Amino acid sequence: MLRPYTSTTREGMMPQTRESLANDIWRACDILRRDDNCGGVMEYVEHLAWLLFLRFLDAQEEVWETEAALEGRSYRRILDGDLRWSYWGRRDWDAEELLHFVHGRLIPYLQTLSGDPLRETIRGVFTERNVVVAASGYNLKAVLAIIDGIDFHNQDDIFTVSHVYEELLRKLGNENRMAGEFFTPRPVVRFMVSVVGPRIGETVYDPACGTCGFLAESYVRMKEQVQRVEEWRTLQEQTFYGQEKKAVPALLGTLNMVLHGVTAPHILRRNTLEESVLGAVQERYDAVLTNPPFGGTEGRHIQANFPVRSNATELLFLQHIMKKLKARDGARCGMVVPEGTLFRGGAFAEVKKQLLEQFNLHTVVSLPPGTFAPYSDVKTALIFFERPGPTREVWYYEMGLPEGLKKFSKGSPIQDEHFAEARELWRVWDAYRRGERPRPEPTDHSWIVSAEEIKERGYDLSAHNPNRAEAEVLPHPAELTATLLERVRELHSILKNLHEMVSNGSQEDE
Repeated sequence: MLRPYTSTTREGMMPQTRESLANDIWRACDILRRDDNCGGVMEYVEHLAWLLFLRFLDAQEEVWETEAALEGRSYRRILDGDLRWSYWGRRDWDAEELLHFVHGRLIPYLQTLSGDPLRETIRGVFTERNVVVAASGYNLKAVLAIIDGIDFHNQDDIFTVSHVYEELLRKLGNENRMAGEFFTPRPVVRFMVSVVGPRIGETVYDPACGTCGFLAESYVRMKEQVQRVEEWRTLQEQTFYGQEKKAVPALLGTLNMVLHGVTAPHILRRNTLEESVLGAVQERYDAVLTNPPFGGTEGRHIQANFPVRSNATELLFLQHIMKKLKARDGARCGMVVPEGTLFRGGAFAEVKKQLLEQFNLHTVVSLPPGTFAPYSDVKTALIFFERPGPTREVWYYEMGLPEGLKKFSKGSPIQDEHFAEARELWRVWDAYRRGERPRPEPTDHSWIVSAEEIKERGYDLSAHNPNRAEAEVLPHPAELTATLLERVRELHSILKNLHEMVSNGSQEDE
């Protein structure tokens, strides 16, 4: 239930309730949705996101400007003069003049910013793409008036906008298949963050951050640990790091972070896999939480950056993470992987051998079919590893489906309560790892496998539950089809490699 409050508004503006503010934001979505340039959910969410970001930036620059004045130093605004929201966002424009200003003045300037991480981030999300702008100046004026009514100095307003925005991201994930590339179901995110458990003073990194679900949820958890002013500053300025290859999710993720309360996150628009990890790397991190893209392929120039070459993006990201974790006890990672990563041989087995020898792979959680519905039917698992190695034994948990449900889906998505047993059993396993209680007994859904056994089966990490009743030995048909899809994807990858080899050979002959 949304509770009423009185917001600190500009003179002449009526205070809003949380409910009325949320309704206004949804109304802005409806206005954009009816516009000729923004009919799809991807388009109107993107448009709303960059407007919200510029409105927030204006409010934040007011704070930074005031702080600088109190400390007797100067502050150079990122957006000043006619580029300030207070000028262009509130001006009574002619509709056509407004569009001309946005296309001819505002966006071109944003595309030239440089000099510090925040400016670089802004430039990155506004370049190398066609920024979605309403076709109708009248629609844009109506949306600007709604967004201008948000008080980004008021925590209640920020709270309301952040919740509506998270709902928009969830809707984007449900209705747009491409959104699966950068949206992870929040129950999965919350479970992984609870297992990794980032702490104040540690750096948290997502090399494929998308909409920054992992970083935002880590912030929600870590802000409860703050006890001193310097810890708050550390949390704001020296904790969260992310990289995202595509401009739109980089924008959506940056806004998600600022709406959650991180005013200057280190989100870079960059292809993570372009960084070579063959030698020493510059930045390393205490904790990594990520759901990297899988199913894609990378060319030879990217593969050359890794010790074990492969065109499978998930395997390259795994090697990247292994290199980017700090060389200290307790550095750790939680990662989503397709089931194929667990059972595939060849280059996959070679990397898994290194993983078990150099790290402690302590937990594998097998997720049911449809966890990432509707935008992916690939069966997935969660792996958790840490320093120091080597791995001695791995705790497995196989999540079952609710009674009567054949698979998770858009209409019946995975929820937090579905992780209840996994959380409880993992706490027991973790207490054993810390030497606080005896070795846990196997259950219907959990068991322990020694590293030696995994080595003997060729580093196959598949979750073969030895505790299933005799009648349950055969997997559910949905699980079989999900595994078949993964096998087909693997075959496609092999055929693509073969095609490249044959094509290159033909060119050399010519």
